[in-house]
Amino acid sequence: MLDKNGIAQRIAKEVKDGYYVNLGIGIPTLVANFVRDDIDVEFQSENGVLGMGPFPFDGEEDADVINAGKQTITALPGASFFDSATSFSMIRGQHVDLTILGAMEVAENGDIANWKIPGKMVKGMGGAMDLVASADNIIVAMMHTNRAGESKLLKRCSLPLTGVGCVTKVVTNLAVLEVTKEGFKLLERAPGVSVDEIQKATEGTLIIDGDVPEMKL
Repeated sequence: MLDKNGIAQRIAKEVKDGYYVNLGIGIPTLVANFVRDDIDVEFQSENGVLGMGPFPFDGEEDADVINAGKQTITALPGASFFDSATSFSMIRGQHVDLTILGAMEVAENGDIANWKIPGKMVKGMGGAMDLVASADNIIVAMMHTNRAGESKLLKRCSLPLTGVGCVTKVVTNLAVLEVTKEGFKLLERAPGVSVDEIQKATEGTLIIDGDVPEMKL
């Protein structure tokens, strides 16, 4: 199965030339490290950055240049910095081609829960609700199960929702799945992972159509 970097590496293959991409907190921030050098992509962060690059090397961090998760980042030549009003105008105006988010739960109909666990302290919802309400192409990066081994790909989300029917694809440590009207369609298996393992780890409806290829990173 994949680690967090492996998930990010697979999602990087979904990034196309000319895309404007928003990276959420957590695993999604790693995607910028794996995008091909021969394509032109602009990464946007809702705190007001367009043109994010990979994470800086140790000792080269600039504490004033951060992403929405307060991590230090690099800025590529031509990058720009602006206020949150401008940033959310980009998001709400549907100028972002691809949104990559983490999640605690995803339902088979595309609902996503990623902002709050009842009873636990939360600083706020961040920009996720605006992103899922505005974007047409939303990929979720997440672990397939929680620490107790329980599925995070469900028939219905149990946590407070961030968005309804909005997720298009999910990439986990076990698989790549497309959200369809019938449920999660299994597109690819992680290296060394069987279809049976994925089936057992998925509570929601899993659609298996013929032989499922092993993903190439």
